[in-house]
Amino acid sequence: MNLPSFLWLWKIAAWSMGLSLLAYLMLAITGILMFRARTSQQFPFITPFMGGNKGVRSLHYTMGISMVSLVLLLLAIGIVGTLGHFGSLGHSSHLVAGLIVVALVLLSAFSATQISARRSWARPLHIGINIILFIGFAWVSLTGWIVVQKYLP
Repeated sequence: MNLPSFLWLWKIAAWSMGLSLLAYLMLAITGILMFRARTSQQFPFITPFMGGNKGVRSLHYTMGISMVSLVLLLLAIGIVGTLGHFGSLGHSSHLVAGLIVVALVLLSAFSATQISARRSWARPLHIGINIILFIGFAWVSLTGWIVVQKYLP
């Protein structure tokens, strides 16, 4: 692929990464609100304004789907952009970091679909993966910043 400039692609990637981090933050907040509502049998002060626990859960699911979509978009952009610019993959640790983040996000999404009273293992797995995902996002952000420096004039 010999396109004149990949700057437009990197702009989409930058927005996607920023929105992924925002979605992660919102998922953490709504997850904590759901935990507090579940364990204290009282709604935190903000949940009545968001439609109660159902509203928070709905927002949590929506943000989760959004984050999965954004991370998959980032994967596609990274592969297309790197192949187009360099002709091959694997020029930095960003590929490994990105693939690990994609795997963690997909595993988190899968574990979320398994959460129920019958599957007591799913909720701790979901929460644990999301804690590890924080480290993954930090790693992929750092390596991504290093990669971005290669493309800037």
